[in-house]
Amino acid sequence: MPSTHTAYWYANPDARRWQTAPPASALSFHRTLAGYSATPLTELPSVAAELSVGRVFLKDESNRLGLPAFKILGASWAVCRALCERQGLDAGTMTVPELREHLPSGADAGSLPVLVTATDGNHGRAVSRMAALLGLSARIYIPNGLSAAAVDAIRGEGAELIEVDAIYDDVVAAAAASTAGSSRDVLIQDTAWAGYTDIPRWIVDGYTTLFAEIDESLAQSGHAGADLVACPVGVGSLAHAMVDHYRNPGTSAPSLLSVEPETAACIARSLQAGEPVVVDTSFPTIMSGLNCGTPSELGWPSLLAGLDGAVSVSEEECRRAVLDLGDLGQDAGPCGASTLAGVRAALGDDERRRQLGITNDSVIVLVSTEGLAANPLR
Repeated sequence: MPSTHTAYWYANPDARRWQTAPPASALSFHRTLAGYSATPLTELPSVAAELSVGRVFLKDESNRLGLPAFKILGASWAVCRALCERQGLDAGTMTVPELREHLPSGADAGSLPVLVTATDGNHGRAVSRMAALLGLSARIYIPNGLSAAAVDAIRGEGAELIEVDAIYDDVVAAAAASTAGSSRDVLIQDTAWAGYTDIPRWIVDGYTTLFAEIDESLAQSGHAGADLVACPVGVGSLAHAMVDHYRNPGTSAPSLLSVEPETAACIARSLQAGEPVVVDTSFPTIMSGLNCGTPSELGWPSLLAGLDGAVSVSEEECRRAVLDLGDLGQDAGPCGASTLAGVRAALGDDERRRQLGITNDSVIVLVSTEGLAANPLR
C-alpha cells in the first residue's frame, strides 16, 4: 500500500443520514442521442486485492457519445433546456434533430443563438459539439497554458477559441461578461453564481445519468449498490450530481468521496472551513480539468451536507494511478485516474476506512471522467 500522506482530508459522519429531493432525470433524453450507450463499468480484481475490499469497479468515461470525457452529458441537456426555453418548446419531449428544425433559418438565420462558455478542456469541447450538431456557432474562452491537444480538439469541433491570460475563475468571468447585452449569446457555464443558476442546475441534472448507469450495471452484476463511490472534483458539479443522486429517498446510501489536486483543493479546504474558500490555482497540475479555485455556489450546500469524505492527491500519486490503470488496460487520463489515487490515500489509513464505513467486503466504484486523449499525461 502506498503512502497515505495527503495535504487535505475531510470526513463528515452525518452525510449518509442526510437526504435531498430527487434530481430531474435526463436519462430518457440521453437515450435519444445518436450513438448513446451506457459507458462500461469494469471490474478490477487486482485493485480490490490491493485495497483489501470485496470488489472494485471503474466507470470508464473515455468514450462518451464519441468524446473522450463525460462532459457531454451535462452540456447536451443544458443546451437543449436553454434553447427550448428561448424558443418556447417543451424540453421534456424534444430531441436534438427536432430542436434543430425549430431554430431560426432562412431570412431569420442571423438571429441564430451562439453558445458561449469558459473551459479548461472537456466542457468546452462538449459545448462545441452540441453547437455543431445544432448548426450553431460556439465561442469558447480558455486559460493560457491549456494543452495543445485540448486546444486542437475544441477547434476541431468548429468553435472560435479566445485565450485569456488569466486563471480559470477569471476566464469564466470573461466569458460571462462577453455575453452581457447580447440577444444571441447563450452562456452554457458549469459554474453557478448569484443570478446564474438554471443552466448550471441543468448541467448537474445531466450528469446524474452517469450514476443511474452505475446503479443499473451493479444490479445486473448482482449487487444492490456500491458501498463507496469516488469522483474527481473541480468546482464540484459532478460531485453535486453524485450527492443528489445517492442522497434522495429510495436509493442506496453509499459513502461518497471527492478527489482533487493538492494544488487546487477548493472543495476539501472549503469543507474543512465549513464555508466556501477560494484557492490560488496558478500552480500547474497534470489534473488540468480539476484546476478550479472556487466551489460552485449551486452545489456547495449539497457537498457540505452529503459528502462523506474529501481528499487531495499529489501529482506523483495521480501519475502513478494513470500508469497503473494503463497497465490494467484502462484508458484513464489524470483527472479520471485521480479517483484511484484518492481511494488509495483514503483507504490506506485505518481511521479513514472506519470513517467511510469500508470493510473487506465493500464494493467500490471509481468514476474515471476522461481518457488520455482528453488530457494526455505530461
